[in-house]
Amino acid sequence: MVDLQPDQLRTLAAIAAAGTFEAAAHRLGVTPSAVSQRVRALESTVGQVLVRRGKPAELTPPGQVLVRHARHLELQQADVLAELGIGAAERPAPEPAEDAAAPLPEVTLVVSGDALTTWALPALVEASGWARLEVLREDEEHSIGLLRDGTAVAAVTSVAEPVPGCRSTLLGHMRYRPMASPAFAARWFPEGPTAAALSRAPVLAFDSKDDLQERYLRLRAQFAAGTAAGTAAETAIDPPRHYVPASNEFRRAIELGMGWGMLPDLQSVRAERAGRLVGFDDARATDVPQHWQQWRLHSTSLDRLAAAVARAARAALGTP
Repeated sequence: MVDLQPDQLRTLAAIAAAGTFEAAAHRLGVTPSAVSQRVRALESTVGQVLVRRGKPAELTPPGQVLVRHARHLELQQADVLAELGIGAAERPAPEPAEDAAAPLPEVTLVVSGDALTTWALPALVEASGWARLEVLREDEEHSIGLLRDGTAVAAVTSVAEPVPGCRSTLLGHMRYRPMASPAFAARWFPEGPTAAALSRAPVLAFDSKDDLQERYLRLRAQFAAGTAAGTAAETAIDPPRHYVPASNEFRRAIELGMGWGMLPDLQSVRAERAGRLVGFDDARATDVPQHWQQWRLHSTSLDRLAAAVARAARAALGTP
C-alpha cells in the first residue's frame, strides 16, 4: 500500500507556490537539503519524477496531481478544525493570542486584473474574514493553467470548459468596447476606425497575453476585406503597440492619449460620462464571459468563497 506522507506533500506544495527549493525551505522553516530529501522520498514512494529541478522548479504532470491532493487536504483539515472550534474560520475577530495556534484556511485563487478592478474585490474582502487569500493576477484563458498545475484552487476566467477535476459556473459577462481619448480619436480616426487608420494608430495592451485588441483588429480586417476570413487584410493591420500591465494605469494611459484600447464598461463609464474617453466603434463591442472554476472537493471555505463571488458578480454583471 502506498503511504503518502503529509510533510512530503506539504513540501511539494511549497515548491509549487515558492518556485524554488530554497524558497520552499524558507517557507517551511527547514533546510534546502530537507526539502530535497522529502521530494526524493515522495518520488521513490510513487515511482515517478515529480519535479524538474531548475529555477524555477517545474512540476511534472504527476507532481501537479499530488499538489492538488496536498491542497485538498490542507483545505479540508482547516475546515474540520474550524467546525470543531479549533480553527478560526467561523470567528470574525479572534484575539491574536487565541488565533496564533489556529490559522485561517489558505485559499489561492486567480482573478483577472479587470475583474479585480471592477467587481470582484468586494467578494474577496468578505472572504478575508474566514480565509487567508492569495490572489494571483492572470488574465482570462491563461488562468486555467494555474488551476491545472495545482497552484490555485479556484479562478475567475473566461474559459467555460472545466479543467479536469474542476467545476465551472457562469457568473455573467463583461462588455468591452474600443476606447480612446477625444483628442486621440479626432487625430487618428477622423473618418472612423478604418483599416488604414487602425494600421497607424498606436494601440495599448495589458501585456503580451492580452489579445482583446487583436480580436478587435481581426474583426475590422475581416470587415475591410468583405469576407469572413479576411486573411490578407489581417496581416495589413499591424499598428504600433504599447504595453501597460496594470488595470487602472491602462485606463489612465488611454485617457492621456497614449493609444486606444479595449476597456470594460464597468471601468470606463465614469471617464466616458466626464468626457475623458469616447467609444469609437460601439458596434463591435465584445462580451467576455466570466466563469467561476473551482476544484471539485468538499470545502466549506471554498464553497463560501464561491457564493461570495457569485453574489458580487450578480450585483455588478447582472443575471447570467
